[in-house]
Formats: sequence, C-alpha cells, structure tokens
Amino acid sequence: MDVCKPFRNPTLGRLTFSEVLDEIIAIMHSAPEDVYELVVGTDSQAYHDVAEYVRAIVVHRVGKGGRYFWQGARERKPLSLRERIWRETWLSYELAQHLIRGLEEREVLDVNLEIHVDVGRGGRTRDMVEEVAGMIIGSGFHVRTKPDAYGATTVADKHT
Repeated sequence: MDVCKPFRNPTLGRLTFSEVLDEIIAIMHSAPEDVYELVVGTDSQAYHDVAEYVRAIVVHRVGKGGRYFWQGARERKPLSLRERIWRETWLSYELAQHLIRGLEEREVLDVNLEIHVDVGRGGRTRDMVEEVAGMIIGSGFHVRTKPDAYGATTVADKHT
C-alpha cells in the first residue's frame, strides 16, 4: 500500500495523505490542552484469490472521542494466516513511519503514537503475539493487542 493512494474519512470524504496530516494537526490544535493519542491499525479479510487490507489512522482525544481516516487496497491472497498477520503488521508499521515523518516535517514533535495489531492471547493468532508485538516495540513504537487494539479490530475492521 502506498500513502499516495487516497484516504477516506466518513465526514470529509477522500483526502490525500498531506490533507490527513493537516486534519490531524488541526484537530490537535483545536484543543491543545487535551491529551491525544494517535493510533494506527490494519485489518484484512481474505477472499478467493485476494485479500483486502484496510489501514486506519485514529486521532483519539482522550475522554472526548476521536476521528479516523482509512485507506484500503486489494492484494494477492497470502498463503497463510501468519503471512496475512505479518502483512497487516508491516502495513501499520509503514504507515506509522510516514505519519511520524510527516508530522516532524510540520514541526509536530510530541506525539503519542501506538500501533494496534490484530492478534491476541486467544484464538488462532495467540502464537504470534510475542513476535508481532516484539517487532513493533523493537521499532520504537507502543503496541496494543486484542482486546485493546481498537484501531485494528474495530476501526479498520469496519471497512474490510
């Protein structure tokens, strides 16, 4: 997936990545005394020969709601669930890197960014929790897994 592809917002419609960055900054500047969390999560659904991936960016104004932006793409269906989970994780990591870089270029430096991954201690992904979370933590980001990974399991999932 590419940040050059359009993002969507339920209220604003189609946005470029640059416009998403502008909206995030505008949201944070609208009430600078509030606490914000920036969340990135990816979910996917596999169909016959393709997988549909949806990446979400959530601007959570802690205790006061939030807004989100999402981007979808179709790719060749992975051979296994493990491959699909790693692809979701990589897509989230890649988007988080672009977000941090874009915000730094706009001189927004103090951002609490989390990556939410669609793995948890129960179910088919339980054997992957440590390795996937470890990769995110090792890359310098905070990570949340199920049931707390709402960026992936609720927001992105809504559009797969």
